[in-house]
Amino acid sequence: MSRTSRGVWVLAAVVVAVLGAYRMAAGGEPPPVPPEGSAIPWWLWPLLLFAFTFLLGILAVVAGVGGGVLFVPIVSSFFPFNLDFVRGTGLLVALTGALSAGPGLLKRGLADLRLALPMVLVASTCSIFGAMLGLALPTHVVQAALGGTILLIVVIMATAKRSDFPRVEKPDTLSAALGISGVYYEESLGKEIHWQIHRTPLGLALFVLIGFMAGMFGLGAGWANVPVLNLLLGAPLKISVATSVFLLSITDTTAAWVYINKGAVLPLITVPSVAGMMLGTRIGVRILTRAKPKAVKWIVVGFLFLAGLRALLKGLGIWE
Repeated sequence: MSRTSRGVWVLAAVVVAVLGAYRMAAGGEPPPVPPEGSAIPWWLWPLLLFAFTFLLGILAVVAGVGGGVLFVPIVSSFFPFNLDFVRGTGLLVALTGALSAGPGLLKRGLADLRLALPMVLVASTCSIFGAMLGLALPTHVVQAALGGTILLIVVIMATAKRSDFPRVEKPDTLSAALGISGVYYEESLGKEIHWQIHRTPLGLALFVLIGFMAGMFGLGAGWANVPVLNLLLGAPLKISVATSVFLLSITDTTAAWVYINKGAVLPLITVPSVAGMMLGTRIGVRILTRAKPKAVKWIVVGFLFLAGLRALLKGLGIWE
């Protein structure tokens, strides 16, 4: 086993140990607000959250998944915070990562505005309704739905395939009318790649669901954006990934305002989470060149499966 592989497994073990320490220190299932005389003082929770999200940021980059999709299920399962606050923070965690990467991707011509704007218009509008519904429903209902969604994401991550350069014989009428096509320079091949898309109406319909789920659960939507853009619409993988980041920067902003307006963004949770995730992603970028993404991917899938199962059982009242 290589030194990098050992490092990845050690990192996973540290995450598990941190989660176990939280649970033991909190004495089982903690209340939403630690009562007076709690074994853990209030100021320690933000420090623990910062340390945990720092590790999460490293895993997120190396595994190639968004921070929001890891943050919400794991933090809501193992930290004593109300689910509404966790979802609001999850959107801001995903948003900060997207905003930091978006300008560079646009400058390099990888994020395509013509491809993004129709999708983001649909997704951001639906994310408002998703956020409003998520805040209106009882917590246990949202928790159970979140658990089911995370388990679905686990299946998608474990089985989804990607195509670097999908073959699109002919664009559909809608994409041709909107002028959704382009060209970019592929450094690995040393030539320009011309691309176009098809099945645009079906893609727009799926982005209705993606936007709604992003707003309702605070997950961000990178886990769904890339497969739809790449496998369904036929955009090249690099264009799909870069455009997905740009989509997140708008969709998550729209949904986040709903949570802010409802008072569901708590600085005590948000500030250490965003800071830890941003610092962790910087370290993750340096590790990425030496790590084995497949090994990390399965570690992340395992964490998400456990967190999703716990959220589902917690929402159903089986595992309190």
